[in-house]
Amino acid sequence: DEECGEEKLPSCFDYVMHFLTVFWKVLFAFVPPTEYWNGWACFFVSICMIGLLTAVIGDLACHFGCTVGLKDSVTAVVFVALGTSVPDTFASKVAAIQDQYADASIGNVTGSNAVNVFLGIGVAWSIAAIYHNSQGRDFKVNPGPLAFSVTLFTIFAFISVATLMYRRRPEIGGELGGPRTPKVLTTMLFVSLWLLYILFSSLEAYCHIKGF
Repeated sequence: DEECGEEKLPSCFDYVMHFLTVFWKVLFAFVPPTEYWNGWACFFVSICMIGLLTAVIGDLACHFGCTVGLKDSVTAVVFVALGTSVPDTFASKVAAIQDQYADASIGNVTGSNAVNVFLGIGVAWSIAAIYHNSQGRDFKVNPGPLAFSVTLFTIFAFISVATLMYRRRPEIGGELGGPRTPKVLTTMLFVSLWLLYILFSSLEAYCHIKGF
């Protein structure tokens, strides 16, 4: 109670969440405050920790896939992609609630994926190509099922963009929100596209359907 000056006792849920997140709290306690070096110390340490955690998550996902008998491509599409997209989903939700328009929430989705593809893969492959070239070798990446997955993703992306453009009609009112029926139908469509993408990518990875 704030008026009496008494502290509110933590609930059972608070205790459970504390024990589940105490490792991450201790880990990120090593990130310097933004007051140091005009925030640059916080920025670089955060980037290093993100890279370290990404490497750990990638290795854990590979070991998990090996344990349950999943291929790396299926593990990446189903588990790694889902885990890394959940924070973006909540960020887009917060942006949609706080912003008057849908630009910030939808832009966050496209922007985060652009950073992952162009910066994340581009920098890593550039470093690998420079290293192998200095050793007198060629840097080659086995595409595997990537061509099929990218083509399928592109097709579904065009369907999603067309859906968002259709929702700009006056009777719906915009990309987000609007009457209940269009909202439910749009949600079902997008979830169905995601499930179909996982299904077709997995079937192609296990050679049940022919890819490219």
